[in-house]
Amino acid sequence: MVNVHENVLQFEKKLNESLEKAHRERSSVEVIAVTKNVSADLTKAILQEGFHQLAENRPEGLIQKQEIIGKEKITWHFIGNLQTRKVKSVINQIDYLHSLDRLSLAKEIEKRAETVISCFLQVNVSGEMSKSGIKPDEIEEFIQQLADYPKIKIIGLMTMAPLTDDKTRIRHIFAMLKEYQQKIAEKALSYAPCTELSMGMSGDFQIAVEEGATFIRVGTTLFKE
Repeated sequence: MVNVHENVLQFEKKLNESLEKAHRERSSVEVIAVTKNVSADLTKAILQEGFHQLAENRPEGLIQKQEIIGKEKITWHFIGNLQTRKVKSVINQIDYLHSLDRLSLAKEIEKRAETVISCFLQVNVSGEMSKSGIKPDEIEEFIQQLADYPKIKIIGLMTMAPLTDDKTRIRHIFAMLKEYQQKIAEKALSYAPCTELSMGMSGDFQIAVEEGATFIRVGTTLFKE
């Protein structure tokens, strides 16, 4: 049995501990409830707890959830790898895309989007072959190329930490992303303000918050039994 309310209380306690440690306000972090593989009833329960930013990682899951619970008063995020051929079914149903990682995807978004899409550029900071994302040394060139795509706005960078118990390594990954984000933000590009950081999941969100995350993507912590 999942007690969403109790899970939320425990989560908020841990989140506030990290915020205090980093001398940050609760309002400085947007919490995205990752509802992949979560029932519609549990999704409704998290909405009742005041979480109105939801994320899915598959087009089918996104569309199915929206058909059941709608889109009113919900901010939808897509956090998974988005295949070019699936762009047309997803891009006008979401508010944020966290996984822009190639020019072919940008071209398709530009072609299909009806409005400007807020995107995070996914960066493979850890260098793991199993992870998507551009290399850190490709960030600036990639963003320069996006100047020709008026429907794409790079609001920040996103990364996934390696699956490891080495907290020092995880912290280093997040700190590196923060450095890359600040370097782009200093350029003051209208199409790529890059003021946000999407990093941290259920296992490492506290470290991410301490290192400057402005969006954290949490699923298991909120929906565990």
